[in-house]
Amino acid sequence: MGNHNGVSLHDLARAIYTVNRHAKTAPEPQHLYYIKKETLKRLLDEKKAKKIGLHFSDHPKLSNQHSTLLVQVEDYYFHIPPTKEDFQELKHLGSLDQNFRNPQTRMSLSQAKKIIYQYIDWKPANKNNKPKQKNYSSSYFTPSSLGKMEWPPRKTFR
Repeated sequence: MGNHNGVSLHDLARAIYTVNRHAKTAPEPQHLYYIKKETLKRLLDEKKAKKIGLHFSDHPKLSNQHSTLLVQVEDYYFHIPPTKEDFQELKHLGSLDQNFRNPQTRMSLSQAKKIIYQYIDWKPANKNNKPKQKNYSSSYFTPSSLGKMEWPPRKTFR
């Protein structure tokens, strides 16, 4: 097994669990779901996670049932959107089975994100850290305030 980028599989499982739990209540969960999916895809590629089968979702979109892919990481189970291949290769387990209950874990969201970012090599872009917070009333200032970081590239002194 070994660690990937210094991250243990156990910590990763707990981190995904934590991110997933927060995503369910977050006002803008897209990013959390994105990093959860990326992490699970990478774990599957590395054979550290296992596809169990397909489930009907608890939240059928517009009442037609759609399926989600059940993935196991250690003692934890997660759902991500399935690929076309998943439908061909995996058996359908029918309705969501409540037996797949994850062990409770206590981890802060910031800790969980740190573990996941390290694992998937994800560098948050500066502007994504503070969405929707305009420090200035005028948007004219925004580009230059962001620009100080990366631009002009290196050659500040002529």
